[in-house]
Amino acid sequence: MGRELNIGILGLGVVGTGVARILLEEGNLLTERTGVNFSLKTAVDLDWDRERGLNLKGVNTTTDYNELVNDPKIDIVVETIGGIEPAFSFVMQALAARKHVVTANKALIAIKGRELFRQAQKYGVELLFEASVGGGIPIIKSLKEGLVANKILSIYGIVNGTSNYILTRMHQDELDFEEALGEAQAKGFAEADPTLDVGGGDAAHKLTVLASLASGGFVNFQAIPVEGIEELTTLDINFAKRFGYVIKLLAICRFNGKKIDLRVHPTLVPGDHLLAAVNNELNAIFVTGNFVGDTMFYGPGAGQLPTASAIVSDLVDLSRNFLRKADDASFTRIINPEKSIELFSLGEISNRYYLRLFTLDQPGILSKISGVLGKYQVSISSMVQLETHGEKNYVPIVLLTHEAPERAMFKALSEISKFDFVRPDILRLRLFK
Repeated sequence: MGRELNIGILGLGVVGTGVARILLEEGNLLTERTGVNFSLKTAVDLDWDRERGLNLKGVNTTTDYNELVNDPKIDIVVETIGGIEPAFSFVMQALAARKHVVTANKALIAIKGRELFRQAQKYGVELLFEASVGGGIPIIKSLKEGLVANKILSIYGIVNGTSNYILTRMHQDELDFEEALGEAQAKGFAEADPTLDVGGGDAAHKLTVLASLASGGFVNFQAIPVEGIEELTTLDINFAKRFGYVIKLLAICRFNGKKIDLRVHPTLVPGDHLLAAVNNELNAIFVTGNFVGDTMFYGPGAGQLPTASAIVSDLVDLSRNFLRKADDASFTRIINPEKSIELFSLGEISNRYYLRLFTLDQPGILSKISGVLGKYQVSISSMVQLETHGEKNYVPIVLLTHEAPERAMFKALSEISKFDFVRPDILRLRLFK
């Protein structure tokens, strides 16, 4: 038997149970492949009455985190409780105790990453987070290792399975948003409170992690413009189809000089693009590097075992240092906590747009709307106006524009919204580029 690594798991919920299952049931396979015996020594959780389907004989099961962090025999702490607190405090204590930490917590890395990486460097230990983005998709490892020779030019990600499932059902079966959300909740793809998913916040957490990794510094999560999918209707889905597009919630990272364009919003993706074919709860990240060109990573973005699999891959990475002499172990500085990354403001960005308006059915309305757009140098590339849509006195008008600055579009829509013949529920989406 090779070197033994003692592991403690903080939180034996869905993902933590998955990690424990792999360590307990696939231990021989892991030892054969690495030369290391991964020993689950301690598991911390507040509820030990719940049935997990695991044989935890020989594992110290406790509700006291101090039993884990103060145990000098534990080498690695796996954090799977989620959220910011108490996860942040627990991880900071584990790092100070010179224990390596593996986490699946994208919100923790996105919001508290700078402090955590400083702590890890201070105490000469590692903080790994493969499972924080894309579940079982090895996107973190690919960015830090497989694509290490490349400057990353752009990242486009479908990284929230709940929103992607809802949009797929709206697109394929013409369900409205509420129907598709209800189905996602019934199948366990959406939480009882789905705000973080459908509002884009979860995708923004993951985008922060990806952008920080690709840039080598820390991105300010609070500075990322975020829009969700709550305002989309089957009308919008069908108009997108008519124009040859599929609507996806995209996390977007584009490098331009020393600044980065970061956004999360629903986007019209051309029907022949690879991302347009990513359906249901699956995730995909489309990465362009200056040498490798276009690549796409695709697979299950969540779930107990895919996420647990990614955590175990980090455990295996850490084990390589333990196979060397102790003084050869080195902290991998994936992200420099002292390097801040400047973002483009939304007003500095240009896009093509999809506009959906409901207007009174009166002559001359379209010319007034196009006149305002023209005033701000926003030109129309395509237009559809339905004669009727079951809306009393109102008809929908949908426009696609040529590329224009965000600030110009904002001013134009502010002026158009003041017309008394336009309903206030104007929808503006962006086209993929």
